[in-house]
Amino acid sequence: MAPHETGKDAMEPLRLRIDEIDLKLVELLNARADLANEIGRIKKDLGLPIYAPSREKQVLANVMDANGGPLPESAVRRLFERVIDETRTLERRKYQDPLTE
Repeated sequence: MAPHETGKDAMEPLRLRIDEIDLKLVELLNARADLANEIGRIKKDLGLPIYAPSREKQVLANVMDANGGPLPESAVRRLFERVIDETRTLERRKYQDPLTE
């Protein structure tokens, strides 16, 4: 940002960068969901449950350990709990009998 950019002039390039990051996040979230769905297929083939609490604890520990801020640990936890919940829902819809949910 040039030194003379202040106020609204300074926000536009930052907002454009946020928009770019948001698009990458959507791409990455969908890639993650594709992988979770593949794992769901394997779990179904093996007769394993969709919900794996120990794996979810591991995922949360991994992302919280990697967090360097500025988001607090509690925010990272909430975000990833939501991501995990949504991908678990996808797995259930695709690979479990809807009557057993």
